[in-house]
Amino acid sequence: MRISGITIPNKRLTFALTALYGVSNPRARYICEQAKVDPTKKADDLTAEEENELRRIIEGFKIEGDLKREVSGNIKRLKDIGAYRGLRHGKRLPVRGQRTKTNSRTVRGNVRKTMGSGRRKVEKT
Repeated sequence: MRISGITIPNKRLTFALTALYGVSNPRARYICEQAKVDPTKKADDLTAEEENELRRIIEGFKIEGDLKREVSGNIKRLKDIGAYRGLRHGKRLPVRGQRTKTNSRTVRGNVRKTMGSGRRKVEKT
C-alpha cells in the first residue's frame, strides 16, 4: 500500500502509518478510529474501500513534504529575523535550553573517545 508516495510496511496499522513523516502513534490510532478500520489489521489485509478511506483522512493532515517545508520555513524565518533560536539553529547547537558543557558533543562535533579505546594491546614476550 502506498500513501502520498511512501510505501506503508506490512505491520499493524498503528505502527505502519508512523512510516509517514508527521504521523505519530496517537495520530495513527485516531486515523484508524475515524476510518472505522481495525488498528490491529496488517496493511496488506486491507480492502480497497478501507485503503481509500485511510487515504482520504490522511490527506486532510499536513504530512511529508508539506510539513517538512513548513518546519524548514519556520527555522529560516527565525534565522532571518535574528532570533536567538535562529542563531542556535544556524550554529547547529541545542535550541531548547539544554546544557552544552557535557552533553550534545556529537552535535558540536566534539566526539571524545574513552581513554583505552584507541590503544593497541602490547604483546608480552
